[in-house]
Amino acid sequence: MNIYLVGGAVRDQLLDYPHNEKDWVVVGATPDDMIARGYQQVGKDFPVFLHPETKEEYALARTERKTAPGYKGFEVHADVDVTLEDDLMRRDLTINAIARDENGNIIDPFSGIQDIHDRILRHVSPAFSEDPVRILRVARFAARYLHLGFIVADETMQLMKDMVAAGEVDALVPERIWQEMEKALGERSPSRFIEVLRDCGALARILPELDCLFGVPQPEEHHPEIDTGIHTLMVLQQACRLSDDKDVRFAALMHDLGKGTTPREEWPRHIEHEARGADIVLDVCKRLRIPNDYRDLAERTARFHLHYHRALELKPSTLVKTLEQLDAFRKPERFEKFLIASEADARGRPGYENKLFKQGDYFRQAFKAAQSVDIKALVEQGYTNAELAEKIRQQRVKLVSAISK
Repeated sequence: MNIYLVGGAVRDQLLDYPHNEKDWVVVGATPDDMIARGYQQVGKDFPVFLHPETKEEYALARTERKTAPGYKGFEVHADVDVTLEDDLMRRDLTINAIARDENGNIIDPFSGIQDIHDRILRHVSPAFSEDPVRILRVARFAARYLHLGFIVADETMQLMKDMVAAGEVDALVPERIWQEMEKALGERSPSRFIEVLRDCGALARILPELDCLFGVPQPEEHHPEIDTGIHTLMVLQQACRLSDDKDVRFAALMHDLGKGTTPREEWPRHIEHEARGADIVLDVCKRLRIPNDYRDLAERTARFHLHYHRALELKPSTLVKTLEQLDAFRKPERFEKFLIASEADARGRPGYENKLFKQGDYFRQAFKAAQSVDIKALVEQGYTNAELAEKIRQQRVKLVSAISK
């Protein structure tokens, strides 16, 4: 039997790009051969084994044949007669269809090295169209390698468009969409993920609430970029500058969904878009089964980001009420993330990227002052229930009132 390092590890070695996971393919072996050598079988749908020492995954070379719509209906063939090239041919992109043998020799039957040199994301074969998850993966790789100059090949983009038109994307389950989306949020340029999905038409199918923002105007005096979709991507880019946290980036992406529901006759104004947007965020998170911590930060950012922008204008009582509504006293870390996402919103406009914004620091000072209320002393004075809550609020307002803006 022969063992090869394949896929991402080889690709990123050739790119001199950081990588962690290693994928191995074994050619010319049976499951019994692997077990006899001490490997532990873990794969259910096809033979995957854990190395007895490193615990890295080793998969028997296999081919796949689509038997049903979507991405679940596949017939897998793994046997000693499956060659390395057979296995590499089933992969999505040429840059992921490169192998290295145990002596360090490169096997590149589909010119992946040339595409790495040319900075092209190109599908290996027409079989790409059998798995709609690959559309999401291409978009994610485009987000990862944008800074290196990678683009999607024209023929691959056309194939992705054809897949969308054929309804393949509609078969994706929520968990798979979110899995790829969450990974993309952790890449260097997640806005590119959104752009590629929009270019091929997939965004309108999996996130129509976001897709419909493109072409919706905003007041030019506040938004020189005018287009709400462009603004949203600029906000996401700023969130990436300010934080590595994926939930912050997700909140930035979701913050203005309400503008997509503004009646055309009200354009370019978007009155009360915050509340509408917050409700849409909840709907999106429910549909895609997005984790609660992402949902809660995104919902609050959508609902209260204008409070951040107007922080210096708010009355102390309104500021304290906002802190309570944000649940800042119980969830201070999430409150800090709200401030970062809201700052990204402020900076996500042409000419505002490096401007000094005082709102965040003022909010932090107000929060610190409000936190200093001695609740234990109030309890000892006999205050309870609603009376205690009102007394705490009064003292918080008094302390916030003393802060200089």
